[in-house]
Formats: sequence, C-alpha cells, structure tokens
Amino acid sequence: MQSYYLGVDLGGTKILAAVATPEGQILARAKRKTFPRTRAATFPPQALAQRIAQTVEDALDKAAVPRTQVRAVGVGAPGPTDIRTGHVLYAVNLPGWDAGFDLGPTLQELLHLPVFVDNDVNVGLLGEATFGAARPYRDVVGLFVGTGLGGAIILDGKLRRGFRWSAGEVGHTFLYRPGKKPKDVERVASRGAMSKKLAKAVRQGKSPILAEILAQRPDDRITSGVIRRALAAGDPITQKVVARAQKTLAVWIASIANFLDPEAFILGGGLVESLGESFLQPIREQALALLFIEYRKDDLAILPAGLGDDAGVLGGVALALERSSQEPA
Repeated sequence: MQSYYLGVDLGGTKILAAVATPEGQILARAKRKTFPRTRAATFPPQALAQRIAQTVEDALDKAAVPRTQVRAVGVGAPGPTDIRTGHVLYAVNLPGWDAGFDLGPTLQELLHLPVFVDNDVNVGLLGEATFGAARPYRDVVGLFVGTGLGGAIILDGKLRRGFRWSAGEVGHTFLYRPGKKPKDVERVASRGAMSKKLAKAVRQGKSPILAEILAQRPDDRITSGVIRRALAAGDPITQKVVARAQKTLAVWIASIANFLDPEAFILGGGLVESLGESFLQPIREQALALLFIEYRKDDLAILPAGLGDDAGVLGGVALALERSSQEPA
C-alpha cells in the first residue's frame, strides 16, 4: 500500500501544507494566512494550531488521499524546537509564543496522526539534502538569507541539532570590531538588515533611484524584488549595501569552511532566489580566496538551494520521513 507524508511550513505570514510521496512528489498543496487579519497580536497559539490543522486537512482533501495511508506529518516552526517533544521553545515572529508552545502534541491531537516538529531552517536544509541541491553531499552547511539569517548543519549525513536544539544559528555568529560592541552577522548580511539600511538612505534623500522604485509600490517595503530592481537600475547605495553583505557572507563561509571542512554550502532564501548568480558569484569568489587549504578550493561547492517555494513543505516531508523511520513500529 502506498504511503504518503505531509509537510507543513509555518511562517510569520502564511501557512503552507503539502501531501507528497516518499520520493518528494507533491500531490496537493494548501495555503492560508498565519493569522486572521488584524488579530495577530492577540491570537493564541492553540488557535493557530487549529489553523495549521485545517490547512493540513485542506491539502488532504485536495490530494484525495485516505488518512490511513498518511504515515506522518513534519512541521517546520520558526524557532528552536525540542524535536523529542515537539515543543517550540519560542518563536520570534509569532506573537504570544515567547513562553513556547507544545505544537507537536497539540497538532497530533487535532489531526490524529504522528506529528514531528523542528526548526524551520533545519527542516529546509533537510529538504535540500533529501530532495534538492544538497543530495550529493554528506557534510553540508545551509545558509538562508531572508528577514533574518538562518543556518543549519548536516554532518556525516545527519542533521546536527545541538545540545540545546540551537546548532547552526549562524546569523548570531559575532563579528569582532575593536573598540565597539560585537555585531552579529544577521545585523549586516540579512535581507532585513539591508532593507533597514536602504530605508534609512531613502529617508535621508541619498537614493533617488530607490525612492522612485518605492513610489511605484502600494507600500514602502524594501523586498528582495525591490533590491533586484535597484541593482538593475544601477543604484550606487544599493550596490554598496549588497556588496557589504556579500563580503560579510564570504568571510563567514570561509571561516566555517576552515572550521568544519564541509563538502558544500547551500544558500537559499528570498534574496538568493531573487538575485541568483549575480549575488552568489562574488560571495563564492571571495570565500574561496580565503580558504586555508588552497589546493582543495575546487572541492568546495557553494550552491543555490534547489527547492524554491516548496523548500519548507518538502523539508517537512523529509522530517516526517526521518523521524517516523526512527519511531518504534
């Protein structure tokens, strides 16, 4: 009898769910906003769990898959998570989750299916290792450039989660600045950090090109697409901000490569998807120039993630595959 798995990507703005085969073939997807409009700040975790469960049910209905053939559900949550219990320790972009929440047990009770939960970036890299760009490698570091800067590590084919469930938090690697307070990489090289710096430049009248691009939008959000357009238009401020982030990421990659000696780095997230090789190639060149073992430079792969919009849900499928195979029959 065919078995199926469900993957769930829980984000700050939307919930995605997908039904897939063990080979990663998606049969159906479902989506809804994370919070009802205007209620995010007061929406309790239990109510959000019910929205997740309903999204899963919608995906099941679309796939027309009998529940009896669903082996497990895997969920990527935006925060450090105890994978043994399914308890999310906290989620920085989910209001009301500061004290944590038993997401796994709550969903299991609602869905009547085995549910496994892990940090969303761990889940994303696990998906790339199972179905995407990281499949050929056993030692991989993932770096996801978005509002924040997420990371994950696979060593000898196994996800390294850490003693406190927070391994791979690369965005919080600190940069040493003599005479100044240390600054973490996320505050320089994330898309969120770039957007803040660019927004300040617009307010100060230093970037008329970017201001013109923003004037054509319904809001003033500096998204990955806005950054791409500003670069294409030759905006010098955007070029400078992006170049600084690229250099920071290159130094970070070289440092981790010298420390862990992985086979590959997989870079994903909205900014990498939007800018593509024009963003990656300078990072690749600068990182390889800093490697300690120069004669092995050709052996280090620095690649874009391959799963695109399905990274989160296929990562959830990969998590369900991994964890359900470890559970007693």
